[in-house]
Amino acid sequence: MRVLVTGAGGPAGVAVIRSLLRRGDVEVIAADMDRWASALYLVDAGSRHLVPAGRAENFVDVVRGICRDERVDVLFPTVDVELPKLAAARDELLADGTILASPALQTLETCLDKLALAAACARTVRVPRTELLGTPQAVSGWDFPIIVKPRRGAGSRGVRLVGTQAELDAVHDADEDLLVQELLPGDEYSVDVLAGLDGRVIAAVPRARLRVDSGVAVAGVTVHDDELIETASAVARAIGLTTVANVQLKRDADGRPALLEVNPRFPGAMPLTIAAGVDMPSLTLDAVLGLPVPDHVDFREIANVRYLEDVFLPIADVLPAP
Repeated sequence: MRVLVTGAGGPAGVAVIRSLLRRGDVEVIAADMDRWASALYLVDAGSRHLVPAGRAENFVDVVRGICRDERVDVLFPTVDVELPKLAAARDELLADGTILASPALQTLETCLDKLALAAACARTVRVPRTELLGTPQAVSGWDFPIIVKPRRGAGSRGVRLVGTQAELDAVHDADEDLLVQELLPGDEYSVDVLAGLDGRVIAAVPRARLRVDSGVAVAGVTVHDDELIETASAVARAIGLTTVANVQLKRDADGRPALLEVNPRFPGAMPLTIAAGVDMPSLTLDAVLGLPVPDHVDFREIANVRYLEDVFLPIADVLPAP
């Protein structure tokens, strides 16, 4: 089985590559836009590829070319900006003989538009009040402080705390849509969710991020909490999730879990979920290949800390600059 993983420089790409390498029945091919991407060097020299940035016009064509040349059976994208482009080319990839292991395009578009996500899930789970800045609904009626954040975008980039009505009135950004959102006071959790191709939730693993460095959890713990599990599972069903997504929840003033956002990809903290007993990359591979997967996979409570690991290699093995 030949599998291509993109985003080999990010923690999600590293986690997926390491998971698949452990199987023993998979030949992993790695790709990234940066020749210094760490996980490129976890695979054989002949299985390393440089690709354009995900926003580049020729990104999909280059990836399709690699899939054809390398006879790739399954493609695992791990970078947000790549997901919709590759999902839009799902049929073309399949015609080339490559199965795309990612959620459907409609699911991706819902998740990557936080306003659409709030609307899709509002009748299913607790969703904080979310309004589009510049509309009449967003002007008043807030209990400050509140959150202003980009309508689209990953991580916490562009998120700001607004403490007064005057500050809210002064917020504007001509370059992108902004959302105004109720600030939830409780603890925050990330829930890794695995769903089969029929939408059935196979596993949901809540994690508490105990320490974060540059947006990536470097210490955390899995948490057995039925309310968190059911809330994240309900979100997955509401958005039509298949394969893997990370559902971010935060408790409101009454202690109820509420939806913040969904990252429709493998998260950077996936090693903790794998160590807890749910190897989501490997299970996803089985699912997209039509192999048997369990109806339900439970997990154990476990903690982790993360540290840097060096990979040493001869200079001649480093991919040349494009």
